[in-house]
Amino acid sequence: MAAAQDSKLICTLLFPTFDNSSSNFPAPVAPAGTHITAQADQYTKGSLSRDQLHPSPFTQFHTWFTHARDSGVHQPETVCFSTAHLPSGRVSSRFVYLKELDEKGFVIYSNWEHSRKAEDLRSNPHASLAFWWKDLERQVRVEGSVERLSEKESQQYYDLRARGSRIGAWASEQSRVLREEEGGREVLERRVMDVEKRFEGKEEIPVPGFWGGLRVVPEMVEFWQGRESRLHDRFRYLRDEQRGEKWKIERLSP
Repeated sequence: MAAAQDSKLICTLLFPTFDNSSSNFPAPVAPAGTHITAQADQYTKGSLSRDQLHPSPFTQFHTWFTHARDSGVHQPETVCFSTAHLPSGRVSSRFVYLKELDEKGFVIYSNWEHSRKAEDLRSNPHASLAFWWKDLERQVRVEGSVERLSEKESQQYYDLRARGSRIGAWASEQSRVLREEEGGREVLERRVMDVEKRFEGKEEIPVPGFWGGLRVVPEMVEFWQGRESRLHDRFRYLRDEQRGEKWKIERLSP
């Protein structure tokens, strides 16, 4: 009986026909688009063919990223970074900023000691990235292994950050609980004040040993262009180990 009720609720949420005047019942949810409808938006802004692709996924990404930036896409560097813990296999995701693209891979910066992603990567040094540029109806997916940047490399980026962000990196034990009975946010603010005193009068602040850059070295990169009727154009780059740094490009079914 409970299972039947649950199924009815799911259908009602997707295709609402009920009276939702009760404040205790969730508002109707549209499955896609801007109207309460079972039909998703159609993607019509572009297409992608094999002859448009560069042999290197790095060059192809740079081309798409530059187009997104120049087209006014809001913060095109925003990316969903996903990790999985072993042996449980539980996946966690969060949005971060892509800060660099080099000849090896995609670089982000964060706390690598206290955070959930750090815990995941200690047990499983693989991750994925997913970019979504709605205005262009495009997405890019990246899967690969991860490697930490050197302290010197991390320091170069760290020096470019605003002073408050550099102080914050030292002060925050990212993802650790701030107990309300101990002061909650006030605990964090006291740590910030302590770090400010520690580096008072100093413009050069060393990068924390637990903080720095992480490079996702891709084994797979997919470029996705939305098309009508969900018949999207998808191309996957796979690293061809037998051919060194060469990449194999395949079209995927939508």
